[in-house]
Amino acid sequence: MADIAKNLTLVRERIAQAATRSGRDPQDVTLVAVTKTCPADVVLTAYEAGVRHFGENRPREGISKITALAPYLSDTPPIWHMIGHIQSRKARQVVEHYDTVHSVDRLKIAHRLSHYAEEAGRRVPVLLECNISGEGSKYGFPLEDWEEDDARQKAFFAAVAEILELPGLQVQGLMTMPPYVEDPEEVRPLFVSLRLLRDALRQRFASSSWHHLSMGMTNDFEVAVEEGATLVRVGRGIFGAQG
Repeated sequence: MADIAKNLTLVRERIAQAATRSGRDPQDVTLVAVTKTCPADVVLTAYEAGVRHFGENRPREGISKITALAPYLSDTPPIWHMIGHIQSRKARQVVEHYDTVHSVDRLKIAHRLSHYAEEAGRRVPVLLECNISGEGSKYGFPLEDWEEDDARQKAFFAAVAEILELPGLQVQGLMTMPPYVEDPEEVRPLFVSLRLLRDALRQRFASSSWHHLSMGMTNDFEVAVEEGATLVRVGRGIFGAQG
């Protein structure tokens, strides 16, 4: 079994070093421990080691852990992040059980989440998922080469304007899922592109904060931090291979 406490210490040290290299405050980077396939007792171990932000890819799998652990974590409950693709029929469950959503990848799901959030009297913090790499297997608004593609820019900005009007959502930034590569330098341009897109949105939609950039996973989170990530999603680096 992975030494979760030791792994956490190493990951946090690497985050701090990457932030320092780029002139950033390490406190500006939040570590989200990705617990997909991890049983509830492993999540509890990570919580006891100091983790307070957990990310799940599948709504139902995460909900089983959220409900199982709630009685033990009631004094200082963790923040649960939905980081995976959301089917429309799962939108209500996501609103009912998750604190924040990284994966708003289309207008339809934004409207669904907002509808259920209104019903629940919530305003859900969300990030807009952007497919910067152009990979067909990745979800997200299609934004490959957005800097040179006026049509893609126009379509995305129109979608953003619509989402910002939804009363049940609070848009806080952007998320991307880069391809897995051996050399993390290969995906640095994708992180740069997402940061530049965030900066463009700040200028165009100044009433929203656009604070967060959710980017970087076990294999590339240091490069992501150097390029401005405020949320890094690390699973294997903490828990080892699960399942």
